[in-house]
Amino acid sequence: MSDGSTNLSVTPGRGRKPASPESITTAAAYGFRARRTQPSVRRLRKLACDAAPRNDRRKIWRVLRYTAAASLIAAVATAGAGWWWIASLGPVPRGEGLAFSTLVVDRDGRLLRPYTTPEGRWRLPATREDVDPRFLAMLYAYEDRRFLSHQGVDPLALGRAFSQLVVNGRIVSGASTLTMQVARLLEPRSERSFVAKLRQMVRAVQLERMLSKDQILALYFSLAPYGGNLEGIRAASLAYFGKEPRRLTLAESALLVALPQSPEVRRPDRSAKVARAARDRVLDRLAAAGVVPADEIERAKQEAVVEGRRPMPALAPHSADAVMAAVPNRAIHRLTIQAPLQKALEDLARERARTLGPSLSVAILVVDNETGEVHARVASSDYFDAGRAGQVDMTQALRSPGSALKPFIYGLGFEDGLIHPETLIDDRPIRYGNYAPENFDLTFQGTVTVRRALQLSLNVPAVAVLERVGASRFTARLAQAGGALVLPRGEAPGLAMGLGGVGVTLNDLVMLYAGVARLGNTVAFTERMDTAGEAPAPRRLMEPVAAWYLGNVMLGTPPPENAARGRIAFKTGTSYGYRDAWAVGFDGKRTIGVWVGRPDGAPVPGLIARHAAAPILFDAFARTGSLPTPLPAAPRGTLAAATGSLPPPLQRFRPDGIVGERADTQVRIMFPPNGARLELANSGDGRPESIALKLAGGVGPLTVLVNGLPVDAPSGRRNTVFFEPEGPGFVRLTVIDSTGSTDSVLVRLQ
Repeated sequence: MSDGSTNLSVTPGRGRKPASPESITTAAAYGFRARRTQPSVRRLRKLACDAAPRNDRRKIWRVLRYTAAASLIAAVATAGAGWWWIASLGPVPRGEGLAFSTLVVDRDGRLLRPYTTPEGRWRLPATREDVDPRFLAMLYAYEDRRFLSHQGVDPLALGRAFSQLVVNGRIVSGASTLTMQVARLLEPRSERSFVAKLRQMVRAVQLERMLSKDQILALYFSLAPYGGNLEGIRAASLAYFGKEPRRLTLAESALLVALPQSPEVRRPDRSAKVARAARDRVLDRLAAAGVVPADEIERAKQEAVVEGRRPMPALAPHSADAVMAAVPNRAIHRLTIQAPLQKALEDLARERARTLGPSLSVAILVVDNETGEVHARVASSDYFDAGRAGQVDMTQALRSPGSALKPFIYGLGFEDGLIHPETLIDDRPIRYGNYAPENFDLTFQGTVTVRRALQLSLNVPAVAVLERVGASRFTARLAQAGGALVLPRGEAPGLAMGLGGVGVTLNDLVMLYAGVARLGNTVAFTERMDTAGEAPAPRRLMEPVAAWYLGNVMLGTPPPENAARGRIAFKTGTSYGYRDAWAVGFDGKRTIGVWVGRPDGAPVPGLIARHAAAPILFDAFARTGSLPTPLPAAPRGTLAAATGSLPPPLQRFRPDGIVGERADTQVRIMFPPNGARLELANSGDGRPESIALKLAGGVGPLTVLVNGLPVDAPSGRRNTVFFEPEGPGFVRLTVIDSTGSTDSVLVRLQ
């Protein structure tokens, strides 16, 4: 052009509209040939700088520098603000401070009883192993298909949710991953906003960097809401279905997948119809995804939805309460109890108590003979039955044992060499001062063997043996073995205690019987697994031979109707006034004790142990799930003989100890006198010095027994025998001559 302006021609591209006059003018102003309607920024900048005058070029560079600086500052400021906001969120919560339900579990980890958190919530910890694998697959398919691969946030799910929002103008599906839900559960907030969602995303990424997938799942399984005060899948499964989440059906799993999305609205105990609809939507989603076959989906839809909540498990509630009181700060208490056996015996006690009558209760205690571990403790027929005083622990209550103490009287008689199972003993009327014992049926059997007297639970022979053994020694020996007998205030041990005139607990009585099963020594019971490994110190009850005699005799006790004979060594006892019925028995493995009565101690007419307690005892052994174990073999020194083959002193028991016709020939212990207290003196090697036993009368040879064990017969000076005491305590000294004349004294060494 003649005016000197730059010649500019604009060539439109193929398929494009011709450039507008305005664009041509703008391009001409900068002196370049426009071939595109939107040239790149770099090309535009280069052409503009080349074509513009120098002053204009400086202005352009200045604008570009300012723009770049502003963009950089904005980017840095945005990044800094983001980092500052993330830092302001504080430490990442991982659930360390959460209060979970305290759990009491059995020896194998099975739940016995949970307790609510301090705020009244059922929040039971759970892990991936606690859940049915199919439930896990359903959860992934419905909530978070890429949980195992994403890093807390699922970009594909975010993109899908955003596109649905743009197209539909509303939220169609969420993009929350399981990790984001855990983040929301760890930091619960009521508001629902973009900032809250962004916070969940940040927390989810942080959690993924700090925890494993299994740990994140454990938090979800422990914290997900299921309506009311239920949190976590274990609490929901126990409350709605009465079982652990390892054994869920397809329909039950689908319901538990659906509930956390809207727990209060979909609660089956409040709106079963809404819960069913939510469950079926989950099933339809699973069918569409091909996770579950269609026929199983249809069957699951036909399954009814629960319409209420079940009570939480409460097995061995008295034991659970006791361990909670003893160790209150522990999260999980593990007991030696076997949950299946505990449940079976609780059902047995509940059934029998209802059959026996109103206000009656039943207590059952099962222990392992070898270790002293408690395998089941049913302390009442129903913990929640106030009419039967269910919360009173009847295994620890003092009650009259009736005839249940008789075996230990005979046991000390065996130990002292006074009797043998085949010794003849009289069951005839007899009087001890103002006390005249009678049998339960008010009849007398005449002369019977000791075996028969114990199996028939005859009162007169037992009192006669107790008179020779000594009531004080009898009481002291049982207390030494751990079975404390409680007498009324101000009373001294007497002969009536052999028939139940004393108080004892079921716990202590079972311990004494377990001592017989252990051939003469008892061990303290343990109910906590953290103390079960400690070997308990055994305590002496009686000599092994005497304990074996007892077990052998009680094995032949006539069993209740329809029960097998000769499998369980047991004894029954009915207290005065029909207030308590007892049955305690043992085999080679375990000892079981049963008590029946009213917790308030009121009499129950017709309550007889043989008909009320003994059948429960045999049923309890049957519910252990194993056949009775044989008793231990006879120890060394056991005498197996008929009555006529026994030594003359053991062929017949006489209360006065005189067998011959002339009393002046009776053997006598002159020193120490009966009831004496002797001070022990130490010899040079630290052992107690020997004690002299002075004898008189009798026809040799003489047999001397110390606590039922023979010592060397006197030689030379036949009227003096020395023996070495084991230590402080009661000692029974007995002498027997060749004619059967005997004398016995009880002394206390201190």
